[in-house]
Amino acid sequence: MEDATVPFKNLHSREYQGHKKKVHSVAWSCTGMKVASGSVDQTARIWHIEPHGHGKVKDVELKGHTDSVDQLCWDPKHPDQIATASGDKTVRLWDTRSGKCSQQVELSGENINITYKPDGTHIAVGNRDDELTILDVRKFKAIHRRKFTYEVNEIAWNTTGNVFFLTIGNGILEVLEYPSLRPMHTVMAHTAGCYCIAIDPTGKYFAVGSADSLVSLWDFSEMLCVRTFTKLEWPVRTVSFNYTGDYIASASEDLFIDISNVHTGRTVHQIACRAAMNSVEWNPKYNLLAYAGDDKNKYQADEGVFRIFGFESP
Repeated sequence: MEDATVPFKNLHSREYQGHKKKVHSVAWSCTGMKVASGSVDQTARIWHIEPHGHGKVKDVELKGHTDSVDQLCWDPKHPDQIATASGDKTVRLWDTRSGKCSQQVELSGENINITYKPDGTHIAVGNRDDELTILDVRKFKAIHRRKFTYEVNEIAWNTTGNVFFLTIGNGILEVLEYPSLRPMHTVMAHTAGCYCIAIDPTGKYFAVGSADSLVSLWDFSEMLCVRTFTKLEWPVRTVSFNYTGDYIASASEDLFIDISNVHTGRTVHQIACRAAMNSVEWNPKYNLLAYAGDDKNKYQADEGVFRIFGFESP
């Protein structure tokens, strides 16, 4: 079903200010009412977003990390619980209502990737030393560790949580069975490193963004590439499907975010940016896209902002 009704060209972005240094990661809660931002300033912030109104934006600061908060992910079942991964080697779990850290664990390296299993029971963490750790969320302890001999980038579970994906530095996508982590497929996805992955909410497709500046769309059941999105000219850093699975957003050092129709492969909109983008993520309930990059002010200092596109008024 193609959704032709989204009037992207009439929609606007709003800017959210609060961080003192650049924002590395943005993520939406499962209800779509809050967005979290993780920054080089060693904090994460939680923002309450009114999808249709303006409203004064309240934000809660999550303080405690002693290094950059590189990535964060919300509990898929609890709208008030979030996990953060930092260069300080810890992974922390927070209650976003109180702003307090409820759990933390120290791992072996600087954490750069984190993702929840869709049922909320496990968290996977990747570090700069290409080590994967699986945490049991209830006990908040590592139940599995694996060190890879090659560059491991973004990681993801499929929608049912029985398959685990690793994007690899040499253009390969590793598809593993979960929880055994036995290899199922090794997919030669790209001619250069695979940097990021997104799973379509219907579970039919997944998309891989690569250093070759392409985004490839894969049929999960057949493990075949259906099409590629070719608009970007720089390495693809971040990719996300909208909540219906009809649109895909991707971004890089190009000064725009590309939004393409998943079914036709055609670009439907481009959001102009002033800097390289680090993170784009669609809201799970509305056509709102959060995005954050390396924005600088006129004095060449980090702006510490992120933006959300998709509002009917500026």
